[in-house]
Amino acid sequence: MDRSRLLWRSFASAHPLTPQWICRRCLHRRETPPSPSQLIRSARQRTQQHQRQSRRHNSTKYDQPGDDPNFVGLADTPPVLIRAGKKHNFYGLAFLATIPITAFILGCWQVQRLSWKTDLIAKFEDRLIRDPLPLPPRIDPDAIQEFDYRRVYARGKFDHSREMLIGPRLLDGEDGYLVITPLVREDQGEGSTILVCRGWIPKDKASQAKRPEGLPTGEVVVQGLLREPWKKNMFTPDNVPQEGVWHFPDVKQMAEHSGSQPVWIEETMKSDLLETYRRTEKGIPIGRPPEVNLRNNHTQYIFTWFSLSLATTIMMWMVVKKPPGGGARAAGRAVRRNG
Repeated sequence: MDRSRLLWRSFASAHPLTPQWICRRCLHRRETPPSPSQLIRSARQRTQQHQRQSRRHNSTKYDQPGDDPNFVGLADTPPVLIRAGKKHNFYGLAFLATIPITAFILGCWQVQRLSWKTDLIAKFEDRLIRDPLPLPPRIDPDAIQEFDYRRVYARGKFDHSREMLIGPRLLDGEDGYLVITPLVREDQGEGSTILVCRGWIPKDKASQAKRPEGLPTGEVVVQGLLREPWKKNMFTPDNVPQEGVWHFPDVKQMAEHSGSQPVWIEETMKSDLLETYRRTEKGIPIGRPPEVNLRNNHTQYIFTWFSLSLATTIMMWMVVKKPPGGGARAAGRAVRRNG
């Protein structure tokens, strides 16, 4: 017997086959025919692979782009004319021209407003330096505008039972109210009661029980300014007289509620820091200073509008000066350089 066979037999006898070395699943598995979906999937994969191979072959067919008959170079493209002589859009220039013109008109209007406001402040300050006038028993509401900021004085007694608080109002960052009290002038006859804005009190002194010193009971002499109070803006809520809630001074409404004339007097006092502290602690209303407090910001508006007009005019000049065809100059330089 051959020597190799003897070696194989000795190896097989020393290492017999065991069941765990044999894959029983492979022995009993039967080959099943592919399903139609598998056939379609395999055909689709072969088609995609063929397309990729064909594209790869076409891309590497030509070594240089110029060897491809379908290649189009820059020299083969048709020339494009540069719009060097095109005019600017008329409507666009007209719209740009309206901006500096409008700003200039608004600046001139603010110049007129500045002159009007300066004359108005001068007229009010002239009224402040005059001696106070005694307030007549009956005042025509239509004539109050002619005496705005006029110093007047009146004698009578405060009716604290019909007191009204307008608020919230701030003074030096502190929340509080304006105290409006009817002044009954018995010596002037019936119907001579007027509304007096006595001044500001802090919020914690809103209750009359907390400020007895701020409620004089005897006859007093009130000196102040005959004024037209500020108007309500769109953000201010309406007053609720039935609940005693007042957000702004509606003189006619407050006069009907308190049974007085629609006349508004703002009590004045000299600016004194110590007196202000004393009144704040005791709940005595702090009157306004006898000065004109009209805002005059028209100088700032004039500078703003004229600056805007100048800036937009320069911008429009740059737009008009620059030709519409931006590439015309570059094309001309290229022609001169190549020539």
